[in-house]
Amino acid sequence: MNKLKNITKTTLSKEWATLVRIDYDYQFKNGEWKSVSRESYNRGNGAAILLYNPEKGSVILTKQFRMPIYEANKEEGMSIEVCAGAIDNNDDALETIIRETEEEVGYKITDAQEVLTAYTSPGALTEKMFLFVAAYNDAMKVNEGGGLDSENEELEVLELSFSDAIEMIANHEIIDAKTIMLIQYAQIHNLLTPAKTGV
Repeated sequence: MNKLKNITKTTLSKEWATLVRIDYDYQFKNGEWKSVSRESYNRGNGAAILLYNPEKGSVILTKQFRMPIYEANKEEGMSIEVCAGAIDNNDDALETIIRETEEEVGYKITDAQEVLTAYTSPGALTEKMFLFVAAYNDAMKVNEGGGLDSENEELEVLELSFSDAIEMIANHEIIDAKTIMLIQYAQIHNLLTPAKTGV
C-alpha cells in the first residue's frame, strides 16, 4: 500500500494476546503526509456457529460471563452468544467450530456451512471471525456441553425458539455482534420459520 511508510512497532503487552503500538506515516487525500499512532490487539482469529433446527424452529445459544462487558457496564456481564472459539495455529476454521460445538453445547456435527467473515472491531483488533451455520437435531446431542474446566469456561446452553432469539436482539438481551449477524443471516435467508411457541 503506497499510502503508508515508516512503519514501526512497539510491543506493549504479550500476555493472553499481543498488544502493539504501531507508528506510521499516512498520506491523506490532499497529498499531505501525517504521522499517526495506533494500538492493535492480536488474539488470533475465531470461528462461530449458529445451530438451528428447522423442524422445531429453534436455535442453540450459550450464556456466559464476559469481563469486558462487566468492565464497560457494572450492571451487565452475562452475554448470550452463538457457540464460538479461537482458531488454534494448526487448525482451520471448520475444524475449530466442529470441536467447539461439542465442547460448548454438546452437539456433535460433522460439517457446517461458512456464510460470513467479519473483522469484529477493525479499529483495534486483528481478529477475523469465520461465521458458520449448521442444522441440528436431538439425536446429535452427545453431552451436556458447558465448556472446558481447563479453559476456565462455564457456559449455560440455551435452546430457544427462533422468534424469541429475534426478540432478544430487539430488546437488547443479545448484544454480541457475531450472534446478531448470524441470527439475522438466518432470518434473511429463511433458514427456519420462527416458532410461535417456546421450545
